[in-house]
Amino acid sequence: MSAIFHFSRGTAPLLISIPHLGSQIPDDLRALYTPLALQSGDTDWHLDTLYRFAESLGASVLGARYSRYVIDLNRSPEDEDLYPGQTKTGLCPLYTFRGESLYNDAAALTDAERARRLETYWRPYHAQLRAELDRLRAEHGAVLLWEAHSIASVLPRLFEGKLPDLNIGTSAGASCAPQVQDAIRARLRACPDYTWAIDGRFKGGYITRHYGAPADGIHAVQLEMCQSTYMDETYPYAYRPDLAERVIPVVRDMVGGAFEQVRALARR
Repeated sequence: MSAIFHFSRGTAPLLISIPHLGSQIPDDLRALYTPLALQSGDTDWHLDTLYRFAESLGASVLGARYSRYVIDLNRSPEDEDLYPGQTKTGLCPLYTFRGESLYNDAAALTDAERARRLETYWRPYHAQLRAELDRLRAEHGAVLLWEAHSIASVLPRLFEGKLPDLNIGTSAGASCAPQVQDAIRARLRACPDYTWAIDGRFKGGYITRHYGAPADGIHAVQLEMCQSTYMDETYPYAYRPDLAERVIPVVRDMVGGAFEQVRALARR
């Protein structure tokens, strides 16, 4: 068992990655953070519970243990800007999504400390991700990488107004085959209960963009869900079964539809 991530190996060509699942702050770093930061408020809470159906699909599941406030596993190691011209959250963020300071003294986050975190937390997660994608592609010919994310529905520092409930990112269609995106769109159109967008405000983070290579058999899709669809968006961020039981079938249908297309592509 890794101290850096949770991992369960499946048998099907499907990998669910949850890089912002972690909420832990390492003991040796806790004194650096503000009390607010220690609540890990921008965590993608409860997605391991929401995606529990993945086991029935035979999926492998990879999820972070440590908070994105330590290091963001969905940013490039060079900390490149995913969305030029918009507020950047960064590889080792200094602020919450709402703009509150994370550190008692920001000077504690030195270049040497950033490099240490990259080696200690970022690289092991990505090594496991790469290894599992390669294994599944070798065994099955193609694989679906589903990037599971969630976010508060209203964050004025990052976007105007309220987000659509379900936000699909495929790097403007570059990270998966058109058939995969079409299958997801068809299921979203058949669901009147939730608003949605494809390659809108969220086009996929570093993992979707970096690993998605449909010509090589790796089809990557990101789903950024509004947390209001399944949980309370305020501390202590409680899971809401009454909401979750409505949205889980929708998410399952999207994953299943995309997965069917990837398996069909592998048989060609």
